[in-house]
Amino acid sequence: MLSAVLMKAVRGYQKYLSPLKMVSTCRFEPTCSNYALEALESRGAIVGLYLTAVRIVKCGPWHPGGYDPVPQKHL
Repeated sequence: MLSAVLMKAVRGYQKYLSPLKMVSTCRFEPTCSNYALEALESRGAIVGLYLTAVRIVKCGPWHPGGYDPVPQKHL
C-alpha cells in the first residue's frame, strides 16, 4: 500500500514537474524516476526507498552515470 502511494507521487513528479525542465538532465539509464518506480514495484516501499535514495545520492558531477539498473533480489 505504501509502495502504491509512493509510486503515485513519482508518477505525479514525472507528469507535472519533470516536463518543466525542458531537457532531460538525468545522467543514468533508466532515469531516476523510472528507477524509483521499478525499485518500489519490485522491492517494496522500504527497500525501494533505500535503493532510490542511494541512486539519487550518486547523481552529481563526481559520478559518470550510465546504465544502473535496480539490483535483482537475492534468493
